[in-house]
Amino acid sequence: MSVKPTTRRRVHPVDEVLPVPKLAAYGFQHVVAFYAGAVLVPIIIGSAIGLTNEQLIHLINADLFTCGIASIIQSVGFWKVGVRLPLLQGVTFAGVSPVIAIAMANGGGTEGLLYVYGAVIVAGLVTFFMAPYFSKLLRFFPPVVTGTVITIIGVALLPVAVNDAVTNPATHEQDPSNGRWMAYAIGTLLIIVLIQRFFKGFMATIAVLLGLVIGSAVAFVLGDMNFDGTSEASWIGFTQPFLFGVPKFSVVAIISMIVVMLIIAVETTGSVYATGEIVGKRIKKDDIAATLRADGVATVIGGTFNSFPYTAFSENVGLVRLTGVRSRWVVATAGGIMILLGLLPKTAAVVASIPPPVLGGAALALFATVAVVGIQTLSKVDFTDHRNLIIVATSLGLAMLVTIQPTVSEGVPDWLEMLFGSGIVLGAVSAIVLNVLFFHVGNRGQAVAGGPSKGITLDKVNEMSAEDFAATFGGLVQGTPWVVERAYQQRPFADAHGLREAFQEALLAGTTEEQIELINSYPDLGSEDATGTLNAADHVGLSNLEEDEHENIVQLAAEYREHFGFPLVICARETERYDRVLANGWSRVENAPSAERSFAMIEIAKIANYRFDDLVADANPIAAARFGRINDFR
Repeated sequence: MSVKPTTRRRVHPVDEVLPVPKLAAYGFQHVVAFYAGAVLVPIIIGSAIGLTNEQLIHLINADLFTCGIASIIQSVGFWKVGVRLPLLQGVTFAGVSPVIAIAMANGGGTEGLLYVYGAVIVAGLVTFFMAPYFSKLLRFFPPVVTGTVITIIGVALLPVAVNDAVTNPATHEQDPSNGRWMAYAIGTLLIIVLIQRFFKGFMATIAVLLGLVIGSAVAFVLGDMNFDGTSEASWIGFTQPFLFGVPKFSVVAIISMIVVMLIIAVETTGSVYATGEIVGKRIKKDDIAATLRADGVATVIGGTFNSFPYTAFSENVGLVRLTGVRSRWVVATAGGIMILLGLLPKTAAVVASIPPPVLGGAALALFATVAVVGIQTLSKVDFTDHRNLIIVATSLGLAMLVTIQPTVSEGVPDWLEMLFGSGIVLGAVSAIVLNVLFFHVGNRGQAVAGGPSKGITLDKVNEMSAEDFAATFGGLVQGTPWVVERAYQQRPFADAHGLREAFQEALLAGTTEEQIELINSYPDLGSEDATGTLNAADHVGLSNLEEDEHENIVQLAAEYREHFGFPLVICARETERYDRVLANGWSRVENAPSAERSFAMIEIAKIANYRFDDLVADANPIAAARFGRINDFR
């Protein structure tokens, strides 16, 4: 009798439970990479709102404790809460400035924190219940909104770092005339930069932590750091819920924190997709909902245990890619370690002893990095659409107005005071509202044709008949029917970029016979009509040639046509100079016919691209005049 062999179900690397020593080692590595960013938030907030050293220690302990709980919830999960991926949770920097603004607007210190925790708890609940529906809200948070807000967060936080950089460690008062403090800040920043330059892998991921340690050690040796507060701190302790009192609630504070949570939700969504790609798991809508529910639960716990809003830490997403360790149980172990650290007030007291200038130097690097991430996000934005430019410029301008001159909030009505109390909140609300106004309300769509008197928007383009579409856009490709028809079939167009891409794709998808037909529709380079005018406006760069130079171009075009049987097509706007046009043309005569056909199609695509820019510019004359060229405003 044969025994059927048992088959073991293959476990995905994400769900693999590693041996305890490996779990501990890899988990501790996550904690080390995460630690500096985790403790910076409570230190910055505590210093800004005037907490005592003892209160700051409680804040650090509470932060680490709830970071651990949040990470376990996200990585292990229960019911429909937690994505069950190696995502480590931490307090978001996006909440720093709004939290400080809420606290200071309500008296500062522990009294102000009560309003912060009330807003945090409500915003966490809102996040939890909106999680299943968030995918429908994503269209209101395109890169132009998220990139603007992230950039504003980084730039608006830089003054906090600068203030720390010039603060006397003994008196905790700003003393910008003393170069000693600036030396600590710049020295710490330099250490971080050098570590990033000369080390790779894990060492590079803990550059900020090493910068803080080395900077603090130098300050200690020079007598500018002491550990007096550590002797009074207990070895083991627990930060009780609502330590500073029962939370208080302000409508404006709650709205501000909900806006922050919406921005965090967009960031978290990006982190989930990035992590899914790294570990090889397909991310579905239910996964996003589970992630945001975990963020909501963690944020409610944060408000209860004297901490702040939570999100996935991108540094640790990068560490997963770097190490190749995909097990979510490693992050769960890291969460357990953080809970233990949160129960050690002595450790928090040591962290609280970091001199402000050293902290300021590290914060300069961190906050500037946040701004760069925002700029990277904005690089995905189509700025040739002037609406996007207006959204970013207006939001950034308003944010800087409040950041540089915070007293402007005193001149607005009480119900607007909180909105104008934080550059980040004002900038975020501006970006969201303007995006809705420009892209989701009324007659949507940038004018893409039709001239200044009757701009034709994308909505109208999507409703056009094939004949109207050909009459409007056929000139991009010499009216060649097969190109126009294929571009028309790609409707509806989401934006001007989509319309441009439709023509580019149609151009390059033609058969050999179709491509030759299209190439033959273009006039010979340098040819003139009966009046002596160049046959194509695209050759305007060749209009000021001397007689002998023009003859050289004509001779080139004639020999090219004789060799290949179709006209020489060159995007003269891009080549610009006569000698380059001539050199380009003669070099192409040496090509094989099939290769040269491809070259010609690429040039035609370039010409169509420039013609499209001209078409949009003509339809938006004010923007075109203001910004010089179409690529600066769409």
